Amino acid sequence: MFHSSYIEISKSALQNNIAFLRQEIGSGVQLSSVVKGNAYGHGIEQFVPIAQECGISHFSVFSADEAHRLLQTLTKPATILIMGYLDNEELEWAIAHDIEFFVFELDRLLEAATISEKLGKKAKLHLELETGMNRTGFDRPSLEHALASLEKCKAQVELQGVCTHYAGAESLQNHDRVLAQHELFKNQLSYIRTSGLSPKQVHTACSAAMITYPETHMDMVRIGIMQYGFWPSPETYSHYVSQHTIKKDPLRRLITWKSRVMSIKSVPQGEFIGYGTSFQAPRDMQLAIVPVGYAWGYSRALSNQGHVLIKGTRAAVVGTVNMNVMMVDITELQDVQKNDEVVLLGSQGNESITVASFGELSTQLNYELLTRLPANIPRYVID
Repeated sequence: MFHSSYIEISKSALQNNIAFLRQEIGSGVQLSSVVKGNAYGHGIEQFVPIAQECGISHFSVFSADEAHRLLQTLTKPATILIMGYLDNEELEWAIAHDIEFFVFELDRLLEAATISEKLGKKAKLHLELETGMNRTGFDRPSLEHALASLEKCKAQVELQGVCTHYAGAESLQNHDRVLAQHELFKNQLSYIRTSGLSPKQVHTACSAAMITYPETHMDMVRIGIMQYGFWPSPETYSHYVSQHTIKKDPLRRLITWKSRVMSIKSVPQGEFIGYGTSFQAPRDMQLAIVPVGYAWGYSRALSNQGHVLIKGTRAAVVGTVNMNVMMVDITELQDVQKNDEVVLLGSQGNESITVASFGELSTQLNYELLTRLPANIPRYVID
């Protein structure tokens, strides 16, 4: 089956990033690879095997369907942790397959205990605490009920972890809020331990917290965006650079997104290009028609804004990005031919198109653009 674009995933770039992350967290802290959102658009099936080759043995996902895909993809045993959606009907499958999961509602805790007793197998729970994110997690009053239930169910369930999530560690404007969350988490953890319960793992840090707040490393860090070669925000990168004498980005991007020239088109001066009247040819123009549009994750907001690389040169997107194609100005390029390589994201020659440049032009976050890349774009691992 042929496709109009494809994605390359660099194994050597991942090796570089994992080595950097391990250096940052130290040998005594476990690194959990976050592969939710189809491994941040990189593809669970393509990313997980090379992550395991890099020594990763712990993966975190959002939901049971991602956990199922991950389980089918593993090349060797590894821990799988579901951080979010897990229907009660899916608990039996998760417990039977040794999949760990967050608990942030009493209902899930009690149902897990019932199913564990039925299976004769302990459920491994991570108790999520509400510390100020106000999304999911036990606040202090509900935590008391959860701890009482855990005590009653200790023959059926195992308190594998206690965790929380910071509300914006990537931005300095959230600094006081993050510190307050950290303090509250420590207080809640102390309360849990004085209640007689002792979690095996304590974890709170995402990529941004790992870099900016080293005190949040604890037993494990949950790393998403940085393992793929991207910084959570410019502020996080600036903070890192300010702490080091070598002012060089230690991360390498894994992803390159490519297509080919589908057709060459001549347009006379004064003609409108594509739908509507958003672009009128200021001169006689040559266009390359590229078979990628918003249906393939190339935002319509990049109409008359975006660039691609052809023959190592930046070429501007002109006219409105269509569902399946875009038009690119190649008037100044020499000898562009049908089937020439087009780089939508990544490097070609000495030029590069970054995810950050997409974000600046379309108001999308790194995370948003990457996770919106359709799963049916083929992904290939390269060295």
